[in-house]
Amino acid sequence: MTLARPLLIAVFALAVWAPLAGASANPNNYDCGGHIEAGQPQPGDDSTQVQYVFACGGPITGYQIQPQISDTGFSTDVSVFDQQKNPVTTDSFTCNGDFPGWGFNCIGKYTGTTYANIVGTFSIDGKLCDEPRVDPLLTVVYATADAKGVVTQAISGPYDLGRPRGCPKSAQGGKTRIPSDSSLAGGETTKKATAKKKATKKKATKKTKKHAAAAK
Repeated sequence: MTLARPLLIAVFALAVWAPLAGASANPNNYDCGGHIEAGQPQPGDDSTQVQYVFACGGPITGYQIQPQISDTGFSTDVSVFDQQKNPVTTDSFTCNGDFPGWGFNCIGKYTGTTYANIVGTFSIDGKLCDEPRVDPLLTVVYATADAKGVVTQAISGPYDLGRPRGCPKSAQGGKTRIPSDSSLAGGETTKKATAKKKATKKKATKKTKKHAAAAK
């Protein structure tokens, strides 16, 4: 099948995503971000529902959600809500793709002037908080056409929507599919190396004191 089950309808989350940085005028480098959390159970469907919420600092005409765990379905109709949780009636998306699958594509309209929240759902097998926890990537597109019908398309992302909110801490906590900026720059590696060096030095100091005490 190529169309998701229509009973998977998005329910607006209490939590919204707000931008941490200013909007970018370049549609190939948008400021987008969001999160995932537990979705509402669906009648007649035993799959685990995952709700995604994201916003961007510019207009888009489509996006892709790509979990690393196979999805078993997704909402075909996706709504947009402003920061006050009111529906943005001019904006919406329609999604399609294969399921079970490894992602789905959505097309529609997002004005992108107020960081309104795009809210949709997809489903997975297993419990939401079981490891490995689902951690979907988001890619957005923006297509325009001139008077002659020539289409220009921009692609921005991927953005990591992260592991589910509301789950207990685990050994994998804080580990996402896309490394943090500090990790890419070597910051986290440097911090770990420094901490290891200090621990080794502390251990050597204790050993020296122990030997000194034994020699007295």
